[in-house]
Amino acid sequence: MLTIEENRVVTFEYTLTNDAGEVIDSSANHSPLVYIQGSGQIIPGLEEEMKGKIIGDKFTADIAPEKGYGPRHDELIKEIEREHLAHLDNIQVGMQLQAHDGNRLQVLTVVNVNDKVVTLDANHPLAGETLHFDVEVVDIREATSEELEFGLHQDGCGDGCSSCSGC
Repeated sequence: MLTIEENRVVTFEYTLTNDAGEVIDSSANHSPLVYIQGSGQIIPGLEEEMKGKIIGDKFTADIAPEKGYGPRHDELIKEIEREHLAHLDNIQVGMQLQAHDGNRLQVLTVVNVNDKVVTLDANHPLAGETLHFDVEVVDIREATSEELEFGLHQDGCGDGCSSCSGC
């Protein structure tokens, strides 16, 4: 029986809750999550907890911010003049905007709006949170050489799909 080790494709069901027990995300709302162990596709703390598990294992994992989405950083909260966002209609608290910082895409959450300024938070929405996972391992298999080179396809095109085949 395969165990979860580096370069194995793992499929799992999960429910993610916060400290208050509120459901943040769940695979019950969509298909199970599939990733390659050791590839950094899931948060480090959960990847560590997955190691050594087998198909059918059910467990809970409490992941501290340092092994999840990191601590919150106050310096990532900025106020900008509303006129700089005049091209956006109906800016509301909770909206997420995308910006390029030169090297990568950054997601900014609107946390406050008034007539003059918009306050944006570049922290990940789950930064600073302890994450509580209920997990069930559904499948484990060896990753193909193609998957190790190009990554997994989460678009439903199936096993054997080449990243260059245009599926």
